[in-house]
Amino acid sequence: MENRNYNRRFPKEYGFLGSLFYIWFLNFVVAPIGKLLYDIKIEGRENIDKKSKYLFAPNHVSYLDPPFTSLAGKRKVAYMAKQELFTDKNALLRFLVIHLGAFAVNRENPEIATFKTVFDLLKTDWSLGIFPQGKISKENAITTVQKGFVTIAKKAKFDIVPIGICGFDGYSKKLFGKHMTVKVGKPISYKLDDTEIIKQWAAQICELTGLENKLEI
Repeated sequence: MENRNYNRRFPKEYGFLGSLFYIWFLNFVVAPIGKLLYDIKIEGRENIDKKSKYLFAPNHVSYLDPPFTSLAGKRKVAYMAKQELFTDKNALLRFLVIHLGAFAVNRENPEIATFKTVFDLLKTDWSLGIFPQGKISKENAITTVQKGFVTIAKKAKFDIVPIGICGFDGYSKKLFGKHMTVKVGKPISYKLDDTEIIKQWAAQICELTGLENKLEI
């Protein structure tokens, strides 16, 4: 297993070859799987500018969230991911996390290398992806939000797009075995007050998904 710190990634990793693999994977793996196994529907693409870069901020229900978010946004998205995924025992998961441009974060003690990666990504044509809930949640409500996504959006000067992942109730094992909808919300200006951004994100996610808003800030 490769011994490398994936907190730090460089612009060249998001260049031609990295982009080519990402686009191929999105169109020839994610899109067919989404359609054939999850009968996926995407709503709200008209909310975002085709030429703009954003910080995509979905609710987090499964490992499908990153590829389905990218599919909905029609973007190459570099996701901030917990560092344990880069050494996961599942070789396929590990391969995809690494080769689809994710970068690691130590959730207990974030390293400066992670933030250097974010700033280097600004030199590329990739967008950013962060899960404000911090981890996969099976709750029927938004109860907690990690505030780091706001800090990064402000540093990057990226508006935040809430993404509602709806209908996930387990991984599909047969054609059209599940039915999911991914809803693209309206961009939230990074120029707003931190608390207001968090409130708007939670409100939109709950409106998009039907989750209950129990966030107290």
